[in-house]
Amino acid sequence: MAVPGGYTGRVLRVDLTTGAIGQDQLDEATYRRWVGGTGLGTKYLVELCPPGTNWDDPANPVILASGPLAGTKVSGTGLFSAVFKGPMTNQAGATQANGFLGAFLRQNGYDAIVLVGKAVRPTFLYIHDGTAELRDATKYWGMDTWAVEDAIRADFRTNDKGMSVFSIGPAGENLVRFAALVGDRGHVAAHNGVGAVLGAKNLKAIATARGKTAIPIHDSARVNSLIEPMFGAASENRTSSLYQWGTGGGVSGAAIGGWLPIRNYQTGVFAEHEQINGQFMRTKFKIKNNPCWACRMGCCKLVEVTEGPYKGVKGEEPEYEGIASFGPQVGVTEAGAVVMLGNEVDALGFDINEGGWIVGFALEAFDRGLITREMLGGLEPRWGDAESIKALIGKIARREDFGAVLAEGTKRAAEHLGGEAQAMGVYTLKGNTPRSHDHRGRWAEMFDTCLSNTSTIEATFGGIQTQRIGLPPQRNRFDPVEVATMAAEFNGWHQFDDCLGVCRFCNTHAGFALDMLNAVTGWDMALDEAMTVGKRIVNQLRVFNFQHGLDSSLERPSIRYGSTPTDGPNAGIGIGEHWDGMVKLYREGMGWSGADGRPSPQTLEKVGLGHLAGTF
Repeated sequence: MAVPGGYTGRVLRVDLTTGAIGQDQLDEATYRRWVGGTGLGTKYLVELCPPGTNWDDPANPVILASGPLAGTKVSGTGLFSAVFKGPMTNQAGATQANGFLGAFLRQNGYDAIVLVGKAVRPTFLYIHDGTAELRDATKYWGMDTWAVEDAIRADFRTNDKGMSVFSIGPAGENLVRFAALVGDRGHVAAHNGVGAVLGAKNLKAIATARGKTAIPIHDSARVNSLIEPMFGAASENRTSSLYQWGTGGGVSGAAIGGWLPIRNYQTGVFAEHEQINGQFMRTKFKIKNNPCWACRMGCCKLVEVTEGPYKGVKGEEPEYEGIASFGPQVGVTEAGAVVMLGNEVDALGFDINEGGWIVGFALEAFDRGLITREMLGGLEPRWGDAESIKALIGKIARREDFGAVLAEGTKRAAEHLGGEAQAMGVYTLKGNTPRSHDHRGRWAEMFDTCLSNTSTIEATFGGIQTQRIGLPPQRNRFDPVEVATMAAEFNGWHQFDDCLGVCRFCNTHAGFALDMLNAVTGWDMALDEAMTVGKRIVNQLRVFNFQHGLDSSLERPSIRYGSTPTDGPNAGIGIGEHWDGMVKLYREGMGWSGADGRPSPQTLEKVGLGHLAGTF
């Protein structure tokens, strides 16, 4: 079966219940329709996960899919997307991680892995030399993600350049709803609890040896000529922050702009931001490069704390979200403590964003007497006290004491406590939580988080970046009409972007992305077709969610999440009064009709999903 350049033509199929391993052969029409990554994962999700399937049902598939640029010379192309039905919302989830899995998988001759079923004992998937096998993981069960990564590589007598290892930690084993898939020294597929889904399947890890199969390229000379301009455009955009300081370089800008999360949204003021930002860490601490496949961007580093109470702590340098979640959100102002806590979260294996929200919620609830020392087995967690916070996240990962309730996520914990607690949590009414920002200062991302079909941002990434596709940039982050209409206009690009297998930080311009895709595949895909692919994914996932019980009245922020700041840079500026009007405008722009915003038959037909009309 002929396939275009950039593809292997094979998808690995693994049934954990029976132990059967096989493969699908895909044709060019399928690839052009779904491209890869989130698109290919969406195709398999809707085919394999019928309505009524719960997130922890063995029938719930987990698809790990790379894209046509993964494993090539293009910078930052170790990426994969995980697509599944997630426990935070019990609806579709799609989340990405970089590192080496996306590249090594393709070097073994596969574009994706489709996992179904449940193993009878702890198991890991071992991919090597173009084949795959299931192996006993009993001796790794109970290990944290750092330990199991080291142990598996040691058992195979290799290192991080010879094998990609992604695993679940104790949080995933204990079905913490926001458990993550963590690998390759700190890369995390975090959102909507993919680690819990894998834990329910008894799958501890995916170990992928570096392969020997070259990625087929249609026009190698053209690819080589585009690599430097594509990377140059990305690095020029990021020189002052990402390239030099990592994503943590954005902490002070967030504090000044009013979108740094501080003490569970109780304040918008954090004077100590320069003590924990990326500039501080890269100036004061010992830093070592830890790049993803083929990447020169420099955002991923390993760190050793060289001063302060946590001197000697080694691990992954926390990115912006780690600093925000376990710095200002929980009242920690010491950089070494932020490093320690961030690495503890990754080792235990849960989403650092939700981790920050649930810990901040618990700290405030403890302050107010809603959670007590007795409920926590004698623990007294306090704002800024890194050791008590470390103990608390351990209880959450192990579901000990009231940690078992907190392991259900912020929305469910707030509902469990009831009363005033329900006005304290930061979450969407669907059950997911935002990334680690105070979105009251970035309306587009709050709006996107609530209306997204993947339980994380879908149309935004540091705002609505319409300039990526040649449209005028967003001008006013507090203009409700602009936010709603531009989000609808732009939605689709990032879903297409997540099909390619390349990091967003290395791919900042649609023109270069499409030129590179066409050089690799031999296609002639233009922006209109790319946007149609993206909007096809968005609408397919929305149909899936309606089929699986979506109540669109829950597409809104919790009381605290949607509140108006009382201090800080954005004091007095609130989205609440505009919300319903924004939703109406957005749904009109997306072609979603009716009171609940269902894709219209005309919209479905336009994106090649006409057969779904009347099915939800």
